[in-house]
Amino acid sequence: MTKPTTRPDAWMLGAVLAILSPAAAAEGLALSTCLGPTSAQPPACRAVRGDRASGWSEQTRSEVMARHGIVSTSQPLAAEAGLNVLRRGGNAIDAAVAAAAVLNVVEPQSTGIGGDLFAIVYLAREHRLVGLNASGWAGSGATPERLKSAGFDAKTGMPNFGIYTVDVPGAVEGWVELLKRGGSRPLGELLAPAVELAEQGFPWSERIAADMAEAYTYNTAIESDPDTRETYYPGGRLPAAGAIFRNPALARALTLIGKQGRDAFYKGDIARAIVAKSSALGGTLTRADLADFRAEWVEPLVTNYHGYDVYELPPNGQGFAVLEQLNLLEKCVPAQGHRLADLGPTSPLYWHYLVETKKLAFDDLGRFNADPRFAKAPIERLLSKSYAESLCARIDPNHASAPLHPSSSGGGTIYLSAADRFGNMVSLIYSVYDHMGSGVTVPGYGFVLQDRGALFSLNPASPNLIAPRKRPFHTIIPGFVMKDGAPLMAFGLMGGAMQAQGHVQVLINLIDLGANLQAASDAARFQHLQGSNTLELETPLFRLLGDDLKHLGHRVEPASGASMGGYQAILRVPDEHDAGLLGYYRAGSDHRRDGAAVGW
Repeated sequence: MTKPTTRPDAWMLGAVLAILSPAAAAEGLALSTCLGPTSAQPPACRAVRGDRASGWSEQTRSEVMARHGIVSTSQPLAAEAGLNVLRRGGNAIDAAVAAAAVLNVVEPQSTGIGGDLFAIVYLAREHRLVGLNASGWAGSGATPERLKSAGFDAKTGMPNFGIYTVDVPGAVEGWVELLKRGGSRPLGELLAPAVELAEQGFPWSERIAADMAEAYTYNTAIESDPDTRETYYPGGRLPAAGAIFRNPALARALTLIGKQGRDAFYKGDIARAIVAKSSALGGTLTRADLADFRAEWVEPLVTNYHGYDVYELPPNGQGFAVLEQLNLLEKCVPAQGHRLADLGPTSPLYWHYLVETKKLAFDDLGRFNADPRFAKAPIERLLSKSYAESLCARIDPNHASAPLHPSSSGGGTIYLSAADRFGNMVSLIYSVYDHMGSGVTVPGYGFVLQDRGALFSLNPASPNLIAPRKRPFHTIIPGFVMKDGAPLMAFGLMGGAMQAQGHVQVLINLIDLGANLQAASDAARFQHLQGSNTLELETPLFRLLGDDLKHLGHRVEPASGASMGGYQAILRVPDEHDAGLLGYYRAGSDHRRDGAAVGW
């Protein structure tokens, strides 16, 4: 098959532009090249941003504030679907499921029912914070010997894509468990907006069209999977911004799940289709692997950072690295005579401390993170303040260090948060992992299977060694903050290894620097790559401090916002007269994605 080409929908754009400006119309499709790298950029792309009327001049937009409820997601259509549920009397758990289903339709390169899900939820009626691990396990035949027979061993590592990276998808089980624990609406009703969008179609957004196009060249399994090509790249065309996309097969899958519940996916027709596809490609999933799978309710981990209780989920996710890094910052920066707030984000030492503590936390992440049913990490010790103090001597304020346990991971994920008038708050993340997951689509049902198994190890000494019905190392993590025993903030940030270090950066922006929820997102971020010990800085930050950080020994490179993840957050503001009552919610959403926070 020839490589897809960009779909020529220039006539529609040109017609609109002709009304607005003859000069712009003359550019035709060229004006849309701000949307993607298809040709030279038109003059409009060289404009400078206008001034903000108030507040921090670099903030992209105001926080969203509302009393009755808010939904914040990485795509406006999904946020609107969740908000409509709240308006019709549903709660935050209902809204989160509805929004998540729509995200499968509009962001298939990042998420879907072929992926996994984690959530932290504050249940107002229980006055309790609970955690859900809905990450799937490997097939019964997933062994190092099976991978070796396919050409993969400790030297080559796991494949990045294809059927050997596919585990049992946990997302649908996650939806069902969330609704069982705290929902108020039937699953079929909540999936209806996603079904309608999949059947009637929607226009690809700028960012998602670009991501889908990138996935085609990045994910080496797509070219060899006719179901993926026919579903997402029909007629050999790459998605283009504004082009209408329909996925009736996915609508069929969601309709079945809405009517029959989890059994449709794990025991019924969809399960049979998943196993048939896996078997045809040499995979190891069985009907029993799907039928036996269950999500797990877990106790969130916590550390206190400057008076705020920050919560993450336990392994097999990477959340404990967030808490360990916060402890390191709290103990080690003052031990060297500094405060992050005093240094501030224009100081190279500020960023040096963030990067160096990240390396230490990720060293432990690489050493210990695995499915706790197979390998127990010493979490209590790793999250103790005394352990953080013991590592402070390893931080040299004058020179960058080298990680002791290099590792790397990719990512393509969605994060969403939701809150309601009853006081429920949801922090939810789910993903097919890398761009278009495994690249393998289930025929007749229009969804890609995840490639989360790529994060297993084939090194016999690793706690993350692949094994039957074992869950792999997971990058996706939801976050939550409590203050004085009350729920404060549901937050998260997607993007593989960026997630844990991104959680820390936005928390520092909020707690140490005093940013609001939107400013905390808009501020420039870094991503440190543990495997290559490379420090990527967003372009403005690279221009400001790149040379200074190089002088401290960092290997520094500029990077675009595309590699810095996408963030959403909702913060609860108590009633000013009674701290026990809900006053209103504030929310922010990342400008690097198509994010939107909407409320009523």
